[in-house]
Amino acid sequence: MKRKLEFSELIFKILAYTFLTVFALLCLYPFLYAISASMSGRHAVEYQELVLFPKNVQFDAFRAMFTSNEFWNSYSNTLFLTIYGTVWSLFVAILGGYALSKKRLLFRKFFNFFLVFTMWFSAGIVPQYLNYIATKQVFNGIGIMDDKWLVVIAMGMAAMNIILLRNAFENVPSEIEEAAIVDGATEMQVLRQVFIPMSKSTIATVALFFAISRWNGYFWARQMISNGNEQPLQVFIRNKLEQYTDLEQLATWTNNYAADSLIFALIVCSIIPILIIYPFIQKYFAKGANAGGVKE
Repeated sequence: MKRKLEFSELIFKILAYTFLTVFALLCLYPFLYAISASMSGRHAVEYQELVLFPKNVQFDAFRAMFTSNEFWNSYSNTLFLTIYGTVWSLFVAILGGYALSKKRLLFRKFFNFFLVFTMWFSAGIVPQYLNYIATKQVFNGIGIMDDKWLVVIAMGMAAMNIILLRNAFENVPSEIEEAAIVDGATEMQVLRQVFIPMSKSTIATVALFFAISRWNGYFWARQMISNGNEQPLQVFIRNKLEQYTDLEQLATWTNNYAADSLIFALIVCSIIPILIIYPFIQKYFAKGANAGGVKE
C-alpha cells in the first residue's frame, strides 16, 4: 500500500516536475528551431518569422549539403577523429586507471595527486600549443604528415576519465584478482579478463565522454590541422558560418533557401550520430558514473 504524500512533499514534487519539464523544453527548443529553420523558405528565415514550426517547407538546404563533397569530406574526418580518438584515449585511460588503482605502485600517491593537480590548475593555452607544435615536429620527423593523427594522439589524456576508471577498478574485489594470479594469469590477462569485464559500465560511460568530446572538438582541430581537406565537420561549419555572415557574400546570394538554413542543416546533421548512439549507451551511463565516481 502506497504511503499518502504529505502536503509539503506534494508541493515539492509538483515544483520539481514543473521545473524539470520547463528545463527540458528549453533544452529541446533550440534543436527543434534548427530543424524548422533548415527546412523553411528563405523569406521566413531571413525575416525571423519562425517560432517553432517550419514555414514554406523545402529541402533545398539539405540537398545542397548532401551534394557537397566538402561536407562529406569533413564528415569522414570527424568520424576518423572520433573513432580513433576514442579508441586511443580509452586505451590510455584504462592503462592509467589500472596502474593507479594498485596500492603496490611506487609513488602511487604522488601520481594520483599530480593527476588531480592538472584538474585544479590548467597549464593554459600557450604551453599546450607549444607542446602540440613539438609533437607535430616529431610526427613529421618520422613521416606522419597527416595532422589528424596529431589531434588523435596528442589529446589522448583526460584526467577525470582516468580517475573514474581508477575508482571503478578499485571496487573490483581483490579476491578475484588473487584467484586469477594463483591460476597463472599475467598482469595483462588480469586486466583484460577480470577488471575490464567487471567495469563495463564505467568503461562504456568513459567511452561516451571521449566520443562526444572528439565529435564536438573544434578549437585544437582548427589550430593544428592546417590542411583544409583534413578539417572536421565542426571547423567546416564554423568556416561556413563566417563565410555566410559576410555582407558581400550575402549580397550575391541567389538560392531559394537562406544562408542560415544551410548552417542549421549542417548543425542538425552533426547532432544526429550522437542522438543515434546515446540511447544504446544510456543504460550504462548512470551505473557507470556512479561506479567510477564513488569510492567504496
